[in-house]
Amino acid sequence: MDYKETIDVLLADFKQGRFIYGENCMGEVGDAVASYGTKAILIRNQFPGIDPLLTTLRSSLQLAGVELILESIDVIRPNAPEEDLLRTAKFLKETQHDVVISMGGGSTIDAVKAAIVLDVLGGEIEDYFGVGKVTETLEKMEKILTPHVAIQTAASSAAHLTKYSNITNLETSQKKLIVDEAIVPQVPVFDYAVTYEAPPDLTLDGALDGMSHSLEVYFGSVGKPVYDKAREIASISISLVVNNLPRVIKDPSDREARNALCAATDLGGYAIMIGGTSGAHLTSFSLVDLLSHGRACALMNPYYAIFYAPAIQEPLKVLGSIYKEAGYSARDFNSLEGRELGIAFAEAMISFAKSIDFPTSLGQIDGFGKAHIVRILSAAKNPQLRSKLENMPVPLTSKLVDEYMGSIIKAAASGELETIKSL
Repeated sequence: MDYKETIDVLLADFKQGRFIYGENCMGEVGDAVASYGTKAILIRNQFPGIDPLLTTLRSSLQLAGVELILESIDVIRPNAPEEDLLRTAKFLKETQHDVVISMGGGSTIDAVKAAIVLDVLGGEIEDYFGVGKVTETLEKMEKILTPHVAIQTAASSAAHLTKYSNITNLETSQKKLIVDEAIVPQVPVFDYAVTYEAPPDLTLDGALDGMSHSLEVYFGSVGKPVYDKAREIASISISLVVNNLPRVIKDPSDREARNALCAATDLGGYAIMIGGTSGAHLTSFSLVDLLSHGRACALMNPYYAIFYAPAIQEPLKVLGSIYKEAGYSARDFNSLEGRELGIAFAEAMISFAKSIDFPTSLGQIDGFGKAHIVRILSAAKNPQLRSKLENMPVPLTSKLVDEYMGSIIKAAASGELETIKSL
């Protein structure tokens, strides 16, 4: 079985056939929407290359007997600000509809997930941050959420596939998270053709976000029943990014490589549905004023890998070999052990980052300073984000955050790998 067949098998296993994906698949959306109702709202972004896909989508809806009663354009900004979420929830509240269609990147889909929650359940968004709060309220109120068809337009977060909704408070520059099976879109859609004109920065950030999902889940799966599945997903996903992202940067018209990145990030979505992300994602939530989510995660993961190293020896060897085969390290990862293995792996990740002109330390980011370190460590102690600490291969309590996570953040600021403390 080749890579493509393996990916198809994995994604079919993941979504049990309830996933419309691949090149030029938008025409299948109408029937999927019609299975939930005949009155739809579309919340979408506008960007180069979307018009032909919109024409196909509208035609598909019309042929399926679905009326598009409201179309809201560019109401949601990057990082899904709370204000945009509330505005979207107001649209939903004021319009009679059977199904909601979101069409955009992760921020758009995340905001629509949360807007549906507020439309159906009411309350404040703060009521639902954390794990399982939506399901708990649905059961108490004996309600169900409005069906959601999520059309992804970027190879990145895999928000169309997952139980996560990241929402940002712009006043504090802090992101918070809803984690709940109830908000998983009923029909995920990803027409890979929509990514063919994606700009370089979006392509880079998105691919590294998807890779971070697979990497962090694999690291956190050691000793758990999902370990073998996480290893399979991560090995394929990370190999696809490491080998195809440089190709797309060199030749943005390379459709085969772009399709590979789409598959890689979809697998990243599979990963975060069987396990959780951890330190790098947690840190990224406090860097929204400086970096995109994918860029922040990718920058931080080499540093967290060193801290985790004693607990993730096999994953470091498995993934290190991928970087070596791609030419980003000369080390024999199978002969290394302990902290030395972690440092070698971090150096390979940094070598890859340099090859694609990607920053390798927080100190290289304009505007980064001590205030960000304070914000990062403070957020890590917030009970609403506790799941990220608990998902770490080397779990931390809030009492250990300043000493151990503090050493990781300071190392990332300076680029000095050796200064990271081991627990």
